[in-house]
Amino acid sequence: MVKTYVTGDSYTLALKGVSLSVQEGEFVAIMGPSGSGKSTLMNLLGLLDTPTSGTYHIRGVDVSSLGQSELAEARSREIGFVFQSFNLLPRTSIMRNVSLPMIYAHVPDRERHDRAVAAMTAAGLAPELYYKLSNQISGGQMQRVAIARALVNDPALILADEPTGNLDTVTGDFILATFEKLCDAGRTIVLITHEPEVAAHADRVVHIRDGVLTEAAVPERVAVGSGVSA
Repeated sequence: MVKTYVTGDSYTLALKGVSLSVQEGEFVAIMGPSGSGKSTLMNLLGLLDTPTSGTYHIRGVDVSSLGQSELAEARSREIGFVFQSFNLLPRTSIMRNVSLPMIYAHVPDRERHDRAVAAMTAAGLAPELYYKLSNQISGGQMQRVAIARALVNDPALILADEPTGNLDTVTGDFILATFEKLCDAGRTIVLITHEPEVAAHADRVVHIRDGVLTEAAVPERVAVGSGVSA
């Protein structure tokens, strides 16, 4: 994929023919300093932007040329986001925060509850937390809620942007262990980070600098099926 930004008469080539394939069940970390093209790549992978040229396939479908409404639908269906700042609804129950993507997708009430409980269990949240308010739990628990919310629509890809950035080291390690368990269970994860110790938890590390990707390691886990490719 190529991504060029135009401002007046000037052009900025943010991504220079990036090619990346992520298999189903793989855990990939993308590392890069500020200005490397890391945020641009994340926006393209998360369907928040479209490439200037090139293609992006999710589960075998080219999503690079979709219109805005189609992109929004594909984004809600295929991408689960986990952000550094958690992005939870304040003073709202954990159950409702996790259920929110399904409410937008018009999933029936009973199914919403069952899927939310399954996602919270997978994210390591104890049942006694389900009806606590988001401002009554710790930062690590907030990030587990964000992970559960990312899981509920069974996305093709979980995209985590600096997910441990607001957490202490011990809590961050627990969150990374959760991602590893999810990957072992078949989830596909792309994690954006600038910290080598965080990237070391992934199967494979990809570096981006000046809009160019370089591979840093070979996957150790066996990947199955088709995931995402750009």
